[in-house]
Amino acid sequence: MSHEKDLDYLTISARIHAMENRLLNHERMERMIEARELSEAAKVLTECGYEDLGQVTAGGIEEMLSKAQTDLFHDLSSAVGNRALLDVFRCSYDYHNAKVLVKGEALGSNQESLLVGGGRYDPRRLAEDYSREDLRGCSDIFRRGVARARETLGATGDPQLSDFILDRAYFEELTAMARQADSKFLEGYVALTIDVANLRSCVRASRLNKGMDFLQQVLVTGGNVPARTLATARGDELAGLFRTSPLSQAAATGSALSAPGSGALTDFERQCDDAVMEYLGVGRRVAFGEQPIVGYLYARQAEMTAIRIILSGRMAGLDGDTIRQRLRRTYG
Repeated sequence: MSHEKDLDYLTISARIHAMENRLLNHERMERMIEARELSEAAKVLTECGYEDLGQVTAGGIEEMLSKAQTDLFHDLSSAVGNRALLDVFRCSYDYHNAKVLVKGEALGSNQESLLVGGGRYDPRRLAEDYSREDLRGCSDIFRRGVARARETLGATGDPQLSDFILDRAYFEELTAMARQADSKFLEGYVALTIDVANLRSCVRASRLNKGMDFLQQVLVTGGNVPARTLATARGDELAGLFRTSPLSQAAATGSALSAPGSGALTDFERQCDDAVMEYLGVGRRVAFGEQPIVGYLYARQAEMTAIRIILSGRMAGLDGDTIRQRLRRTYG
């Protein structure tokens, strides 16, 4: 980006760097894990700007996080002129809601309680437009993806196939929005997330003895490693394909676990997520530009995942070490 464009981000970058101090860092996570009572663990979140949960319930946690997500995007929408920077992170909620609506229609039941906020499209309005088969207020890629998923599920009765279609549309839209944002840093993030999705698909397919035909349905284009290359690779060849990628360690672990019955994927999954966090951690070291915004938005999503892991783990009576094993690297 040009120097002039960088200067456009001067004010919001300074604000983002100040907001980073309230993120759920390692020290706060440890306090949540070690707190004697669940209510004490939840109170740590007030230091991060979340509302006091009071009595901690699964529904209350989701309501708190949904509100925080909606408030975050509402707050930043007036400060970030480059809308695509925000929409890349809002998009996933729209596609989650699309899957809910398509499956709900196929089941003949109302699944609207599973819809979430934080996306580009208000979930209630989206549900109404979907029922009228009128998604003119949505993007072209989103509309086409929903129409194809709806048609496929109706014809085959296979919800996995409809999910594949929506996933491909999601990554196609992410790629288009990253280009629209005119940010090489954001484009690199999107390409890396596609690599992560494809690597995970390859490892899982290998463990299930699924071959090229299956992979051609699930792999998406736009990553640093071509989908056509991955579709023909054996599980034990993945490490070589990603050896110069930020995912080199994750791919090596995935290759070692690609045979059926070769062990749990916990470390592999964590290494995939940590590679993305490491890439985006660069944003925290940039004084001003789009990088701090992109990094912070991802960090907030990762933070909400960590909150779910810790509080749900505490509610389920898991010990601290088990919870720690499920957590990812923090932003920094």
